[in-house]
Amino acid sequence: MTAVLAVDLGKTGCRAVLWTGPDGPDHPVREVPGAPGLAESGGVGAAVAAVTAAAVALGDQFASALPAGRLDTVCVGAAGAAADPAAARSLAELLLDALPADEVAVTSDAVTAHAGALGGGAGVVLAAGTGAVTVGIGEDGTFARVDGWGPWLGDEGSGAWIGRAGLRAALRSHDGRGPATTLTSAASDRYGDLDRLPATVGHSANPARLTAAFAPLVAGAAAEGDAVATGILRDAAAALAEAVVAAARGVGGSGPLPVAVTGGLSGIGAPLMDPFADLLRASGLPLRVTPALGDPLYGARLLALDHAGPHAPLLTRVHRTAVPPP
Repeated sequence: MTAVLAVDLGKTGCRAVLWTGPDGPDHPVREVPGAPGLAESGGVGAAVAAVTAAAVALGDQFASALPAGRLDTVCVGAAGAAADPAAARSLAELLLDALPADEVAVTSDAVTAHAGALGGGAGVVLAAGTGAVTVGIGEDGTFARVDGWGPWLGDEGSGAWIGRAGLRAALRSHDGRGPATTLTSAASDRYGDLDRLPATVGHSANPARLTAAFAPLVAGAAAEGDAVATGILRDAAAALAEAVVAAARGVGGSGPLPVAVTGGLSGIGAPLMDPFADLLRASGLPLRVTPALGDPLYGARLLALDHAGPHAPLLTRVHRTAVPPP
């Protein structure tokens, strides 16, 4: 029996689960507050605190599931690991001291998400929710990251991007500068007086999340035939498809390349996903859209045990040289 602690360490939350079998985890996921990112000042210390807090939350499971009281591997997908490899190694070394584990592996949370979505195989994963980032990993470990530049400089086609475009269209119609659209009444119903909408967005603690909340209403308007909303979703589909194609070209390869879509936008419906699929087919690349197989925790579990697959070069691993008695 192999015991793996899989961790998905994000900026909002840190999720952890204990795997002790070959199939699904036998234990519930625990979540504690996350950390600001490894590349930030104090990021490594905050990450250690978050992961150890998650392990403590799983403490009751350790006693029953680990007769020897030890883990074979801890695998952490951490925000900021790709931007600061030295910080990733520091995190791995500190966790090896802090946890009863024989090995600790640290990589980017984008890598664990990719591995989970594609079952540890090569391909392209588009993560599209409030933001949008595309990650491609080739059979030889070649890594390509496209967009994910945040709501002000990038994340094109994301929920925040769609919602912002929808609200702009609503204000244009409200002014008489743009065509009539049902988005005007939808925005008014959701946010109140449109004359105060800029202040509502600007004073929000998280403007990207606030505008992303309007994206499903844009999709609903498009499904009902609103031409303005339909155009916004077509533009979003083009931006997302462009990112996937760029990532696919970045990793190369000659055979069919699977493409999985994760995140909230994956369920937004045909007005977005149909033109997205059409544009991928029209790219001329051998891309094959496939359902996502699992989440980042599943990916972390796979990578904990995989020392030779396409993701292996992207992990920082440290090993205990002498295992102390339990």
